[in-house]
Amino acid sequence: MDSGHTVICIDHNLAVLAHADHAIDLVPGAGSAGGQLVFRGTPAELAEQKDSVTGRFLADALVSP
Repeated sequence: MDSGHTVICIDHNLAVLAHADHAIDLVPGAGSAGGQLVFRGTPAELAEQKDSVTGRFLADALVSP
């Protein structure tokens, strides 16, 4: 990434997500009820979102060694 390139990683691995520079969270589900953007920001900011399922799990991953 030293060359200024961007990598987009779609992953549920919390260790990968915890080390990302930026994260987005989408509402689970399919069709018109799913795929709605509910958060964008840093992983630390996502971990503070109490209404985010991903954020709750990520909060634990950020404090784990």
